[in-house]
Amino acid sequence: MRSALLTRPSVAVPILLLALLAVVPVVATAANQPFWIAFFARILVYAIAASALNLALGYGGLVSFGHALFLGLGSYAVALPSAFEIGNGWLHLFAAIAACGLAAFVTGLISLRTSGIAFIMITLAFAQMGYFLFVSLKNFGGDDGLSIAHTSRFGPLDLGSPLALYGAAFALLVGVTWWLARLRVAPFGMVLRGAQQNARRVNAMGLQALRYQLAAYVLSGMTCGLAGLLLANLNAFASPSTMAWAVSGELIVMVVLGGMGSVFGPLLGAIVFLGLEEVLKGITEHWMVVFGPLIVVMALLGKRGIAGMLQRFDRAPVAAPASEQALEPAASPALHGATP
Repeated sequence: MRSALLTRPSVAVPILLLALLAVVPVVATAANQPFWIAFFARILVYAIAASALNLALGYGGLVSFGHALFLGLGSYAVALPSAFEIGNGWLHLFAAIAACGLAAFVTGLISLRTSGIAFIMITLAFAQMGYFLFVSLKNFGGDDGLSIAHTSRFGPLDLGSPLALYGAAFALLVGVTWWLARLRVAPFGMVLRGAQQNARRVNAMGLQALRYQLAAYVLSGMTCGLAGLLLANLNAFASPSTMAWAVSGELIVMVVLGGMGSVFGPLLGAIVFLGLEEVLKGITEHWMVVFGPLIVVMALLGKRGIAGMLQRFDRAPVAAPASEQALEPAASPALHGATP
């Protein structure tokens, strides 16, 4: 069954892309092109952040426009200790998880009392509050951001090294992807996807959809914070602009473009989004004029995203264990807020 699963383009193509990403450092070092390592590391980091959002958006139907808040908190979990000459990676990691977990719990508890447009606007408002909070911290760079002199060190592993950071980002992305694949078919994931379709029926079963949605939102926020930690080490810089609404919008586009609710969708979306952006930047300085319509056309042609387009080339479905079915895209992801 596993070999049959690997013959499906919807699974084989993403795995092939992961294999190619794994050899990027070797090829870039041999070709003396350090830019490739930095560029593809950025793709890995944003793929992690998009995967985190996919847990809330694709699995739970929670259209969060505030996930940039968690990306920014993860970045400042490195930058603020660094300002006091603290480069302990374990402390950075604990600060990122704790700050994002607490922020996600508080903001999620409030936001999940609403649904639809109200949910979107409240999550956006919380992200903007975080943005203006860090802009007001003039002693820590304010609007200009904060340089990071002491990157995260985990014993001999220093994320200030491009190769070390690339390896950590790749390992984390593989781990998060595997975790989401398992979670999708686990009882928690099934309840979460059921609540996306009809929260009242889930509540009628005595499962309390709000608790599952809040748990998913918190897990999503903490995972996004890990991406923020990696992003800060990659750039050696943290800025309030990371929390801007536009960053949340980019993450949503990556998820939708790749395929909401699919396991590999965020990875595909991040590669296409950032890759296309980089190519167009090299062609014209007015790249955004071309980039926007291209994204719209791609979204219209593949309503289920790139993962859904790849699934069209799959052979006739073969009965497979639930663990393998987890790799397939969701059948009908819905864009709506949570209903308590």
